[in-house]
Amino acid sequence: MELVNNAIDVFRKQFGSDPTVAAFAPGRVNLIGEHTDYNDGFVLPFALPHKTVIVGSLARNTTETTIVSCAKGLAVTSFEINGELKKGDPEWSNYIKGAIFQYLGELPPGIAFNAAIVGDVPIGSGLSSSASLEVAVSTFLEGLCSITTVSGVQKALRCQKAEHTFAGMPCGIMDQYISAMGQEGNLLLIDCRTTEYTLVPYGAGPEVPIILVTNSNVKHQLTGSEYPDRVRQCKEAVALLQKKFPQVKALRDATMEMLEATRTQMSDLVYRRARHCIGEDQRTLGAVQALKNKDYATVGRLMTESHRSLQDDYEVSCSELDKLVDIALSVPGVFGSRMTGGGFGGCTVTLVHPSAVKTLEVALHTHYWKQAHLRCDCYETLPDAGARRIDLAPYLADRPFDRTGTVAAVHAAPAGADVGAGVADGTEAGAAAELIASGTELVVGSSLWEDYKWPAIAAAVAVTAIAAFVVLGKRH
Repeated sequence: MELVNNAIDVFRKQFGSDPTVAAFAPGRVNLIGEHTDYNDGFVLPFALPHKTVIVGSLARNTTETTIVSCAKGLAVTSFEINGELKKGDPEWSNYIKGAIFQYLGELPPGIAFNAAIVGDVPIGSGLSSSASLEVAVSTFLEGLCSITTVSGVQKALRCQKAEHTFAGMPCGIMDQYISAMGQEGNLLLIDCRTTEYTLVPYGAGPEVPIILVTNSNVKHQLTGSEYPDRVRQCKEAVALLQKKFPQVKALRDATMEMLEATRTQMSDLVYRRARHCIGEDQRTLGAVQALKNKDYATVGRLMTESHRSLQDDYEVSCSELDKLVDIALSVPGVFGSRMTGGGFGGCTVTLVHPSAVKTLEVALHTHYWKQAHLRCDCYETLPDAGARRIDLAPYLADRPFDRTGTVAAVHAAPAGADVGAGVADGTEAGAAAELIASGTELVVGSSLWEDYKWPAIAAAVAVTAIAAFVVLGKRH
């Protein structure tokens, strides 16, 4: 996995040593079941091959945790891990702090670590880069501190709470759940009330459709209230339904007949929000059955119906997403298409016969540019694995760390800089002796060798002479 090598390189450059622990967590795409998770409903996501990777090790002689991220250029954040941990700047660090905070009960007092994070989950695309980050950090912590008592579902719930409390997003459980629990070759039908899941095998073979994820490369600036507003509107619908149907605890419990029976008590807006959620649960369960029957035409039809509902009733689509869906539906071999994720930009997901994938990609690139004057990115995907620990041994063995470069960089620090007591007695001979004692290789021809070759030779001769003297003394 190239991401692991990249993360190791960043860690070595930042911290001058090899990491000891590594983990990854994937992004996700939801085939169908949108905005139902916070209504106790059903969702049908799968883990993507796109991942967030974190590598690191315990920090010594400090209580400060330092993390370097390559998500948007190189950025570094530092903080202490304790009960006073709070959200703050930089914003991306809040997802990390929130995940760590949920593990305080299992972490040893005064723990600190260094870590590097890299990933290829497109940020702001609706593919859950934030959940991927939270779950990756949590999986890393479990490995770093040998935590074995937290189940995958518990980890997902902790990461959901982290997003609620440190990122201020009242999300449902789906994103963190599939990132933690995904299984290669399977979608997961998640019951967001019970947090139980059912594996839905996707299948394999030349006739099994490809799932094409298309990034619109737009994310419209919003007021920040759109998501909480819809949560509130759904709760309002439940409260009105309960007056006539007390058994309704969430929109998941309601039927279209119940909704029609109370329509006159609701505003048109609240009615349409509820109609989407109730219908989306039905579409999701229908898609599961169709997948079991390999009835891809029905799966595609339900996906397209889902998009129209999100477009008209839930009003979370946008013109760019609508264009991508309409372009996809015009291509022969496409079974269905819809927006995926929270909406207002991000990605679409399209079910397409393998023979039509390249034609579809050409059509999307060509017509999206003509209609929206934007470029889109296409990812051919199939269900992948959820979060895992990574064995670093083969990566480190294949690419040994040349520590001479790190020491040379320290030696090249400006005059007066604190180089960490590398020069034991203020002389070159003292510095050379310190380097030899630390096990640093003075490679012939390197800048380090040119700086220290004669003091190093003298120091080595001195060490050899002392050792010989000690041995001879013992013999006599």
